[in-house]
Amino acid sequence: MPTSEPTTTEPETPAARVLHCSFCSKSSKEVDKLIAGPGVYICDACVWMCNDILRQEHEGARLPEIAFWRDKTDEEILESLPKVAVMSAQVDAHMQTLVDLLRGRGVAWARIGAAVGVTRQSAWEKYSNEE
Repeated sequence: MPTSEPTTTEPETPAARVLHCSFCSKSSKEVDKLIAGPGVYICDACVWMCNDILRQEHEGARLPEIAFWRDKTDEEILESLPKVAVMSAQVDAHMQTLVDLLRGRGVAWARIGAAVGVTRQSAWEKYSNEE
């Protein structure tokens, strides 16, 4: 009777997570470079595109209107939802990290809530990890 070795699941570390560009939603595996910002990420392709836009504007060229989502089909928009959810989770994780840092410094829930435009109670419910 064949035996199999037991499998163990390592807890996911931040370094093991696949991150996504906050602009085009490509994963870090699909791009050459992913640059981190405060809770957001931008890939090298999006940086190049931004540089081209800035250069063209500086040179006085009129850029065509970009109606990104309006021109997409329902299926294309539906296919994008999981990628947008991943990007949202990245931002949420960064928010949690910042709130944890502030709480570690003794910052009151009322101040944290005011900073994000919610009540003290709402901030506590979302970020305290307590029930």
